[in-house]
Amino acid sequence: MDDMANGNSKILTAEQEMQLRQPIDDYVGDIQKKINRLRTDGTDKVLSLQHHIDGLKRDRTLTKGEKENRIAQAKVELEKAKEVETKNKDEVAKLISDAESYIKAHFNKEYYQRVKESCEQEKIAVKEKYNKKVEDLKKEHEDIISNLSDSQEIKDEKYVYKNRLFDAKMELEKEFQQIKDRRHTAYMYQYHLIDMLRMSKFTFMESRAQKWENYKYTFNRRTFLLQNGLYIAIVLIFAMLCIITPVIKGTPLLTYNNVLNILQQASPRMFLALGVAGLILLTGTDLSIGRMVGMGMTTATIIMHQGVNTGAVFGHIFDFTKIPVGGRVVLALVICVILCTFFTTIAGFFTAKFKMHPFISTMANMLVIFGLVTYATKGVSFGAIESTIPNMIIPKINGFPTIILWAVAAIAIVWFIWNKTTFGKNLYAVGGNPEAAAVSGISVFAVTVGAFVMAGILYGFGSWLECARMFGSGSAAYGQGWEMDAIAACVVGGVSFTGGIGKISGVVVGVFIFTALTYSLTILGIDANLQFVFSGIIILVAVTLDCLKYVQKK
Repeated sequence: MDDMANGNSKILTAEQEMQLRQPIDDYVGDIQKKINRLRTDGTDKVLSLQHHIDGLKRDRTLTKGEKENRIAQAKVELEKAKEVETKNKDEVAKLISDAESYIKAHFNKEYYQRVKESCEQEKIAVKEKYNKKVEDLKKEHEDIISNLSDSQEIKDEKYVYKNRLFDAKMELEKEFQQIKDRRHTAYMYQYHLIDMLRMSKFTFMESRAQKWENYKYTFNRRTFLLQNGLYIAIVLIFAMLCIITPVIKGTPLLTYNNVLNILQQASPRMFLALGVAGLILLTGTDLSIGRMVGMGMTTATIIMHQGVNTGAVFGHIFDFTKIPVGGRVVLALVICVILCTFFTTIAGFFTAKFKMHPFISTMANMLVIFGLVTYATKGVSFGAIESTIPNMIIPKINGFPTIILWAVAAIAIVWFIWNKTTFGKNLYAVGGNPEAAAVSGISVFAVTVGAFVMAGILYGFGSWLECARMFGSGSAAYGQGWEMDAIAACVVGGVSFTGGIGKISGVVVGVFIFTALTYSLTILGIDANLQFVFSGIIILVAVTLDCLKYVQKK
């Protein structure tokens, strides 16, 4: 750096940089010392005593009387300290304001901008040094090659040359990173000073500025593209569809009604995706989702059927018309949840107890459910439900479909379970490393079965809502292929098959992406079979990016 400084006066040495910062350190440091003296018997003592009182409350070695006496004494001292704090408050605030005004007037102009300019010049100098190094290596390599005749020696020299170029590149990146670190440290130093003055209390804009600086500092183009490349591509595809649709179909794609229709279609599917997301978090999956939807749809349609059922189940005609409509709605929901949970619990038990891969246990479920429902109903559709039921469950208020609110509630509940409960933390732990989780005292069996039970509850709710949305029409074939949509939505949303990685927000985004894409392609008149091609490509790209992220992490 000294050589660079001699060659370019704008490049600062470490000593020169410290000299620029010294007046700021001296001025603010003197004020900080005054503030510290004022806080010694005030704010510092208040914080110390509050911590002491909290410790006394948790101390189980003391008797109740001893604890109360010590807390009472500490509170008396605390009140005195608060009086001192209040007394010095205005003077401390004045000193802080003085220091901040000085920082605002001098830090950026007299220190940071000089360092920033120095870093820019240093980057240029480092790049020039690298280019010269590459030229010298190339010339040296050509000279050596010209004097060699043996093919093996030539091959060895090329290998050595390649390694030297790589070393030069690594050295360049190392020096660039040092320059980047230097500029970042200089920028953040002002917040270090403010942190000391205000005891870690920043304004909203100051917090935003620090986060933005940290984001720029840690930004990596490769990582960014791995994490967001698929979303960027899908947004571009959707934007293209928004441009093409008015030209081809003469109607805009992105209208209020179309958005509501997408959200309506996505709402029942959200329950399914949220359910299977927990299983994927455990490095599992569920191939029986579509068949569970068919079972739930059939069950809900039979119970909420308009009049006496025209179709039979195991040869028996059901008549639920004697039960009030509200009771039938609740009964349909309860039976849907019970049936779906029953089958997911079976799959969960075999997965957890016998270490069976969920692919096998849920595939068995898929076959059993489809076989039972088809055999019981002869594969017929059970027609429509009572016309008043959809308005009871998912009424439209001023044109707004309230089925969306059911999905929002499900998202909020599952988010809370994943992020704020012990079960949620254990879910991530088991998904990340089941052996380590077991050693730390977590029941892998209970967590695995719990994830399957939660999935069954969500499947039951989702199929019940879908029945209300579609006014019935339940059959064993309904929901075929829905498991692929749910799994794909999770994968696109960043729930990794490697386990222990995923967010609810990602699942939500994934569901909306697939629903919006399918809806857009349908409006555009794209054949349904070709839509599967689009979905397959998206899934393949999503999983590829996920694998690349995992490899990079390893």
